[in-house]
This record gives sequence, structure tokens and C-alpha cells, in this order.
Amino acid sequence: MNRRDFLKKSSLAALGAAAIRYSCTANQQKRPNILFVISDDQSWPYASIYGCPFVNTPAFDRVAREGVLFNNVFACAPQCSPNRASILTGRHIWQNEEAGTHASLFPKKLPVFTDELEKSGYVIGCTGKGWGPGDWKRSGWEQNPAGPPFDEMAYDQPPQEGIRNLNYAANFEAFLNQRDKNRPFFFWYGASEPHRPFQKGCGVAAGKNLADVTVPAFLPDHPEIRSDILDYAVEIEWFDQHLDKMLNLLDERGEIENTLIIVTSDNGMPFPRAKANLYEYGIHMPFAVRWGDRVPAHRRIDDLFSFIDVAPTLLDAAGVPIPQSMRGTSFLNILLEAKPDQSAKTGEKIFAGRERHTHARLNNWCYPSRCIRTDRYLYIWNMKRDRWPAGDPTGSGEPEGYHDIDACPSKTFLLKNREQFPGLAAAALDKRPEEELFDIRKDPYCMTNVAEQIEFQEIKKQLRAALEKELAETGDPRLHNSEVFESYPRVSRMRNFPGFKKQGEYNPDYQ
Repeated sequence: MNRRDFLKKSSLAALGAAAIRYSCTANQQKRPNILFVISDDQSWPYASIYGCPFVNTPAFDRVAREGVLFNNVFACAPQCSPNRASILTGRHIWQNEEAGTHASLFPKKLPVFTDELEKSGYVIGCTGKGWGPGDWKRSGWEQNPAGPPFDEMAYDQPPQEGIRNLNYAANFEAFLNQRDKNRPFFFWYGASEPHRPFQKGCGVAAGKNLADVTVPAFLPDHPEIRSDILDYAVEIEWFDQHLDKMLNLLDERGEIENTLIIVTSDNGMPFPRAKANLYEYGIHMPFAVRWGDRVPAHRRIDDLFSFIDVAPTLLDAAGVPIPQSMRGTSFLNILLEAKPDQSAKTGEKIFAGRERHTHARLNNWCYPSRCIRTDRYLYIWNMKRDRWPAGDPTGSGEPEGYHDIDACPSKTFLLKNREQFPGLAAAALDKRPEEELFDIRKDPYCMTNVAEQIEFQEIKKQLRAALEKELAETGDPRLHNSEVFESYPRVSRMRNFPGFKKQGEYNPDYQ
């Protein structure tokens, strides 16, 4: 029996016990409050407790120290709205129909853990970015699937350009002030940071040192890139400052010990070859959990987990039945164990995928890819290798092209200096082979594709088979050459590419 099967079996037993426990009298253990905290575009190494010298994240570090720090948790997609949908539904992106692609719709028929919590008696709320971007109203939702908004408290002037004016912590306080104290709460804090744009040069202006930056191997090591990364660090710290205020509020109100706190991000850093890519810096996420004395402290866990496991875990902790529609598995029993640490077990694996990101290609085409990540290897299947992974280089009428990479100084630098850095430019911009395979232990930046090397053929075969098995079991339309994802509407900005470009409409050519 593998770990996932074991977790599912033990989780069902734990769930039954939890349902009995939480239905008993008031002198029994109270149901936990839940604070779910998610930044926007933060790859996993960028927190001080992970050893990053130029990012100071005392609040994240506190959650990790007083609870559990996870080293191997992975997003379901390297983009915000499809991954957030998977967090809510406990399902792979290819199981979520329109919600499996970026800036589309969210089918009302998909069960989400927030609804299950609310039906069981939880008071729920959300500040900042919940599920999105996308149009949830059009699908029949009365509120964002992440919860009703608490966004009235705002700054007259945010501290710098690029930072949202919402006072996230004050909105959490407003939620706490109005909620029924006899009921447990679930609150979603969704920062818009460190999503671009950044105020250029704010990192250096804040006293950060270019020399402290370790530039990922997929980017040029140049002062322009280092400065851009420091600007990114400033926005991570802003996100963390609001988390710190929220933790202090829970402390002051005597609520923190019975609050299950999860802190993470939605996808990787907004730089070339990171965000919107299935490489490590696109899907490998920071993740820490705290729950008073229920979760033993000072632990690091190396086991692999997927974001589809979050919804079942939260429902499990709350004593709420887990819908059969959820593919993920609760890891509550691992949280509650007193073992000091755990190591990733051979054979463990997670799956992720991507479809459309922005309107970056003619006809509003997607770039469909799927991947499997084990403790050592990352295998990627690029299903339409004839398409440009970062978006078409020309055709939109805009100067830079490659629109699946966020506009930023690092992108502009790479485009202007591609002759000086031809390998890095090709890695970020050029078309890719159908199959990619990376040995993560030797190549954490995913720069050497070993898929065609003789010594890796058996490993590649095994990973491809395991990936196809998961796709088959979970009904991925792409496995049967369906192009239904090409039909789904995009409600965000459309560019002037040739072909279909009607904002918010289904493409009739693929229905």
C-alpha cells in the first residue's frame, strides 16, 4: 500500500472519529478556526526560514517554527486561477472544466471546501484575492468561491507603486469583530503581492544588497536581474507583515491556539521560465502549518504533497465529510504525528498541468502540458510542441511578444540581450520537445533535459506510464485529443492576435 492509499484509509477512519468528536458536548475539543493565507506568485525558496538571505519573513517563519515546515508541496498549475480552483475543489485542473484554465469561469456544479465548511456551521470570509481572475458570477455563484469579501478597509496611499491599497489585516479584524463567536470561522487572506508590477528599484531603496541575491540558473546573473529580484522580495515582505498582524490579532483574542493556519502561495515567481511553466520555480511552493499544540512544532517534512490535498485536509480537521468528487487526500494524520521530521519516500508523486495562461497565441490557443514530479525526477509532457510555450513572439501588435511571461525588467533585459545569453533566452522563449525530464537532485533549476539520454529511458517510460494512468483515471480530455480547453472563454484582456479574440465568449470552432 503506497502512502496516498494509506492516508486515504487512515483519513476515513480519522474522519469518522472526528465526526463523533465534534458532535459531542461543549467540553470536548472545539472545532478549529481556519486561517488560509496565500500570496500571489512566490516560489518556494523565498522565505527566510528556507535560508533565503535577502527576504525577511518572520511571520511565515513563526508559523513554520511553531508548527510544520513543508519542503515539497506543489501547485496544481503554475498560474493563479486554475491552481486556486484546484485548492478549492481538491481536483486536478483538467477535472475542473472552465476553471482549469486561466481567467475563465468557475462551474457552480463543482463542490468547494468553503461551501462544505459553511454548511457545517463555519462563518467564512475572504480579503484580497480569492479565486481569480475569472467570472464567478456568470456561473451562478452568489459570492467568490473563496468566501464573501471583507475589503472595505484600505490605505489612502499604499507604501509604493505595485502594492495593493487593501489593508488585509484590518479587514481580518473587521471579520473577527462581526462574526458569531459561538461558531468556528474560516478566513481566506489572499494577498496580491508579490504579483507584478513592482516599483522598480524599491529593493535597493529599502537597503537590500544586490550581492545577497542568488540568481536562479535560468536567469542571467546581472545587476538588472538582481535588482528585479530584490523588488520582488520587498513585496513578499509586505505580504508577510500583514500575516504578522493577523497572528498578533489571534494572540490578543486568545484564538491562536485553536486556529489551524496554512501559509503558502499560488504559483511561482513572475520571471521568465518560472511562473506559467511546469518547472520547479513554477509549481514548487512555500508551505507551513500551525495548529497550537495539536500539531507538534519544530518539524520539517520532505514528503511530497499536492494542493489537491489541502481541501480534504481542512475538511478532515473540521470533522466535515469529504466529497467523493475530491481527488486529493487528507494529510491530517501526518500533521498530528509527533515525529520530528519525515523524508520523501521513493515512489511518491504529484501531478500538475497547464492550459491557457494569457491571450498569448493566435486563435487564443492554450499551451497544454502535464507533469509528474517524484522525489527525484520531474517529467513534463508538452502536448502541442509546435506552439510557443511563452506565447507567440509576434502577432499581437505589441513590441515584446511572449506574453505568457509577465512584462518586467527581467523579461525586457533577456529579450534585449539574447545574443549575450543565447542558452538562457532559448530556455525561456523557444519551442520545447514533447518530453522533458529533469533530475531535480542534480538540476534543481531544470536546465538539462535528459529525456533522450539512454540511461534515462526506463525512468522516462515509467513516469510517462504513471502520468497517463492518472490522466486516464481522472478523465483528462487531452488524453483523448479533445480540444475542449481551446473553447473556454477568457474574460480578461484579449490581444490583437489573428483568429478568435472575442473576450468572454466560447470559441465555437472547438465546442
